[in-house]
Order: sequence, then structure tokens, then C-alpha cells
Amino acid sequence: MSRTSSTLATVFRTVAIAEACSWTGLLIGMVFKYLVVFDDVGVRVFGPVHGALFVAYVVVTLLAARAFRWRPTTTIVGLVASIPPLATVWFERSVYRRGLLA
Repeated sequence: MSRTSSTLATVFRTVAIAEACSWTGLLIGMVFKYLVVFDDVGVRVFGPVHGALFVAYVVVTLLAARAFRWRPTTTIVGLVASIPPLATVWFERSVYRRGLLA
């Protein structure tokens, strides 16, 4: 594996985990907003963070798909994984275990 591929794999894994964490923060913010204190500070903080990490995840997934020559179905699953909470971590672990980040 070249240094560039290794760096891309690390960036992909980092962004996938960060995106899932931001999803969690946003969900917690929404619980507080609608059920606990009726204050939207959590949503105002985590909303933009999650939005930026969502876009970063999509871009990095497309770069990784091209660099590591993923099948179209793998790429689509990776992109769809950005929608349900925490699914990016599942997808990241899946491609890592199958050797698709090497």
C-alpha cells in the first residue's frame, strides 16, 4: 500500500467515525430540544458540525471508492450508510475487515 493510499484509508476511517459521533450529538441535541429543556443550543451546535462532516464523508467515500476500486454496489452502500445514525461506523468496519482499504 502506498503512502497516499494509507493516508486516504486513515482519513476515510476518521471521517466515518467523526460523522457518526456528530450524528449522535445531533440526536442528543434534538432530544434535549424537543423533550427535556426545549432549548435548541445542541441542535445549533451539532447541526452545522454534522452537516460539514456528512459532506466530508460523502466526498471521502467517493475518493476511497475510486482509489481502492470498490465495486459500484460497495460505493452505493457506503453512500447510503451516511443516512442512518452510526451506519458509517458499520460500513467503515466492514470495508476494513474485508481488506477494501488496502
